[in-house]
Amino acid sequence: MDSAPTPAPEVLGNLGLFGGLDDASLQVLSDELSARHAAPGDVVVTEGDTDAEMFVVLSGELEVIKERTDGRRVQVALFGPGDWFGDMAILDVQPRSATVRALAPSELLVITAQDVRHHLYERDVRAYSLFVMNVARELSRRLRVANGVLAQVMMGMSGSIQP
Repeated sequence: MDSAPTPAPEVLGNLGLFGGLDDASLQVLSDELSARHAAPGDVVVTEGDTDAEMFVVLSGELEVIKERTDGRRVQVALFGPGDWFGDMAILDVQPRSATVRALAPSELLVITAQDVRHHLYERDVRAYSLFVMNVARELSRRLRVANGVLAQVMMGMSGSIQP
């Protein structure tokens, strides 16, 4: 993946991940974060890796792939502009839960755990709190979707869900 220019503060402010952050925090992030281009087929993260960085999709399309126990790979999600992924790597030290690969030319904002600590937590606890709340809201939304899918699968297997 090649480096790319970091978006202006106004662009960052329009992304849900940075919702509620003040202009000064957005300026610091614009000045300090980096961006990368990913070509179609580029693997951005690999299931099982322990990198401590997350990505915001500025443009393009990426797929999330899980490897099944039989070795086959299954597409489980798609990401487009405004979406982010890898946030769990910022919050915990567990290995990556899936592989993410670019389907189209994509521009990605890169945020490391060190960036979050240095440019948000140590600089402005309020901005850090808003950032973490935005991540938590998205994780909650994803959990609700996963629960809905799981319920549908279970109902399809047994006809009903038993307590």
